Amino acid sequence: QVQLVESGGGLVQAGGSLRLSCAASGRTFSSYAMGWFRQAPGKGRDFVAAVSWSGGTTYYADSVKGRFTISRDNAKNTVYLQMNSLKLEDTAVYYCAAQGRREPSNSAINYDYWGQGTQVTVSS
Repeated sequence: QVQLVESGGGLVQAGGSLRLSCAASGRTFSSYAMGWFRQAPGKGRDFVAAVSWSGGTTYYADSVKGRFTISRDNAKNTVYLQMNSLKLEDTAVYYCAAQGRREPSNSAINYDYWGQGTQVTVSS
């Protein structure tokens, strides 16, 4: 069982930056690939980024490539999402997820555990 708690969301102007954190419980955090997804009002949950168990492999949605960076610190049981050059269309609830395998996936159906989400609002 893994429990995930996101933090770091908030209101930011377009062009600004935010760093999301996701703290995980449990001693097997390093066994899980981790991902970030987001859901805008009235839309489905979309893949944002994912990282392998070691941090050595990362995947990004085309819409965030070059602007967002996913990383993890297994000693702190935490995964991060650094978001730069934020755009209005990045506004969404951001969810952290854990996948019970070491290599990441961009499909939400492959993830076993989810956090409660953190709101990111980008204003003009």
